[in-house]
Amino acid sequence: MQSKFQTWAEWPTLLLLGATYVLFFGSAVYVYEISVVAGCFGMVLGVVLHSSLTHEMLHGHPFRSCFWNAALVFPALSVFIPYLRFKDTHLAHHKDERLTDPYDDPETNFLDPSVWRRLPKTMQKVLRFNNTLCGRIFIGPVISQFCFVLADLRSMIRGDRRVWLGWMLHVPSVLCVAIALTYFSNVSLFTWVMCAYVALSILKIRTYLEHRAYDDFRGRTVVIADRGILALLFLNNNFHAVHHKFPKLSWFELPAVFQRQKNAVLSENHGYYYPSYRQIFSTYFFKAKDQVAHPLWSGGEISDNAK
Repeated sequence: MQSKFQTWAEWPTLLLLGATYVLFFGSAVYVYEISVVAGCFGMVLGVVLHSSLTHEMLHGHPFRSCFWNAALVFPALSVFIPYLRFKDTHLAHHKDERLTDPYDDPETNFLDPSVWRRLPKTMQKVLRFNNTLCGRIFIGPVISQFCFVLADLRSMIRGDRRVWLGWMLHVPSVLCVAIALTYFSNVSLFTWVMCAYVALSILKIRTYLEHRAYDDFRGRTVVIADRGILALLFLNNNFHAVHHKFPKLSWFELPAVFQRQKNAVLSENHGYYYPSYRQIFSTYFFKAKDQVAHPLWSGGEISDNAK
């Protein structure tokens, strides 16, 4: 399904991107001078929106040119993840038949049961806590960043030039933000990194239960029909089953497409649905939704009745 807005109505994305940069740098340069808390709050929101917009860019918005889409989000407000590495791993994640695969899905939190059994008990406790929403918010960014960097280091040692390129391009994208903050604001680099960490914690709310272990791969992706502030910060990616079905749709089209195709979407994803983030907080803040070991992993594959 091609977006009818693809060629002529991407202006909401461009306007929001401009507003995001104004929010982040305005909060750092001006608001921070009046109130440290308010300034940091604005920077956090700016980083969350910038991360969500980066997701839009790697899916081909607002331009047809990959170069210009990447250039729009070149300043690395979120510090931690190189754009090119995010693009490569995320597009690999969009191979829906491999969703939640402990080896082939770069974004999964499931482990091969044999790997899980070999982990020290202390690490198992940490990962169980990470499978609660509380854990995912507070320690999730540390765990995911550690695993991400470790995997990339292994790839770099093996001589993967694409991974090297991603990190090499990331250096100037971080430096341009660091220089701007140093010369035009009183925000320390440590404060910026902490704001980015909080932003990643907020983004972990979105990714917490985007996917589940399910035998039919079409039933692994959620719809959270929330239309509040979190949906705005996540650019409607809470309608995640719609996004995976139509990855070229712009963020502002997702809710309407879901409403038009609600019965079909919920039938296809086997009713994996939540009405709001409030329900998710109340149900899973201190309770794990999933076990860490993949429950359907057997013989190096996920059972899939759709195959």
